Amino acid sequence: MDQKLRDPGQQQHIFIVGAKSVGQYGGYESFLAELIRQRPEDAGYVYHVTVKANGYGCMDESALFGAESLGNNAFSWHGAHIVKLPVPQIGSAQAISLDVKGLHYCLNYCEENGIDAPVFYLLACRIGPFLGSFARRIRRLHGTLYVNPDGHEYLRGKWPAPVRAYWKLSERLTVRSADLMVCDSVKIEEYIRETYKKYSPKTVFIPYGTYLTPSPLWDDDPAFTAWLLKNGLKPHEYYMSCSRLVPENSYETMLREYMRSHTRRPLVLITTKDRAYLEVLKKKTGFESDSRIRFSDPVYDRDLLRKIRENAFANLHGHTVGGTNPTLLEALAATQVNLLIDVPFNREVAQDAALYWTGEEGSLARLIDRTDDPTQTDEAARRDLTQKARNRILSAYTWEKIADRYGELWRELDEGR
Repeated sequence: MDQKLRDPGQQQHIFIVGAKSVGQYGGYESFLAELIRQRPEDAGYVYHVTVKANGYGCMDESALFGAESLGNNAFSWHGAHIVKLPVPQIGSAQAISLDVKGLHYCLNYCEENGIDAPVFYLLACRIGPFLGSFARRIRRLHGTLYVNPDGHEYLRGKWPAPVRAYWKLSERLTVRSADLMVCDSVKIEEYIRETYKKYSPKTVFIPYGTYLTPSPLWDDDPAFTAWLLKNGLKPHEYYMSCSRLVPENSYETMLREYMRSHTRRPLVLITTKDRAYLEVLKKKTGFESDSRIRFSDPVYDRDLLRKIRENAFANLHGHTVGGTNPTLLEALAATQVNLLIDVPFNREVAQDAALYWTGEEGSLARLIDRTDDPTQTDEAARRDLTQKARNRILSAYTWEKIADRYGELWRELDEGR
């Protein structure tokens, strides 16, 4: 971060560690972009962010309009100072390495530049076993450590038992070291308070957000029509689902139930390519025999993805692990009808603005048939669900509201000193 931008004593310095990039695909990455973009010029605080310089998901600032190079692998964007750190290519452990390097870098920067009372905001509970020593250094600077715990990482099906045990231990040690846990879900906040009550954790609820602005793409935009053609789809005549190809996103259930349903509309699954898990799904469900089911490559163009959502007949959401899921917010903001797996996180967000299914055999198939049948879900019912979804986003989940709440959080901290 460039020395000339230093202004200690006049601004509150917020150091954010734990995201791979700013503004690229992913929940934390989208959140960071909006947090930075929405910061008022006279806010009285400045963001410093560490991101990944190399490997999958690394920062590409050329995709950020208005990014200005600061040299030495750093750049400025909307007043935020962002530095890219190289990490060893060691699989999933890269994220742990990035967090450790990020905290080291930011602490050294504070110490070298005489920054007093900084705020460190750590995204996710990946480095609990190492966090105690960092927390002591932060407090020597009269600083505070905030942590966003994300969801239940230890429950994700992709992790083997030893890794899950590490995530659970890391979560506990993170809560013990943090000054405040910033939870994106009321249910996550309740879980943190109850599970770790012996540490008397301080918590606050601030969710993620989304936009209600329609896609700027026209119906005949070449990007949209090419996507439809490639996947053999017609506007308003397909079901969709958009998520990573992992077990906790209910792919096996969605495929089985869709095959059991009577709809003639196709289902397009916009997802990452995990060939090993895809082979597992083929063997377990035999989905290749059903011509209605299509897999699409990931769509990273946000305007195109929103256009796809706007033109879907309905959206299936199978996320079972986590708090306020960004893809659920995006779907509620853009898709007419949303069919959600019935877990507390999804109920908390959507309330009565969606229809719900369970993992029980026949539950989703019956809901698809009901949604497909105009005598059971007519246009008036669809419009009612659409309006409820938009109202839900407007009342609690716009990025403007979320950024304002973070601004209040930083000001409350500053006033409390």
